[in-house]
Amino acid sequence: MRALSIFPLMTIPVVIYNLMALSGQTFGSVAQMRVRLDTDFLSVPMASGVTWAITPGHALIAGSLLCLFFELIKSTGTGRAAVMNHAFSLVLFIICLVEFLLLPAFATSVFFMIGGMCLLDVLAGFMVTIASARRDFSVEPAFAD
Repeated sequence: MRALSIFPLMTIPVVIYNLMALSGQTFGSVAQMRVRLDTDFLSVPMASGVTWAITPGHALIAGSLLCLFFELIKSTGTGRAAVMNHAFSLVLFIICLVEFLLLPAFATSVFFMIGGMCLLDVLAGFMVTIASARRDFSVEPAFAD
């Protein structure tokens, strides 16, 4: 169970995107990746009579938001596991940044949003940890006799 608290959940959407981007042809083009992300794979009939078309890109962003939600809940801890989680989240963000800047298949809006969520995870984690550590550390004023 401790390994789950150290493991950043934002790794899941990043790994899924990597599998989509690198499957088939290694370091595929951005055009190929846009086609993969924008092809409808699920249609949901709505009460209004229209059909809601869901693409892999939409599903990946929704899953990323769900992972970010749970990461923010996990970031409220102040123990060693929380600090390790923040460190691994920072490493994950750096990996996302390098992929976005250097690999053509990662220059999409979907991956940019996933990377932004990784950055929010890092920032929120450190800010929550600092705020809760300040609250835990209190100094009693010295009373003069």
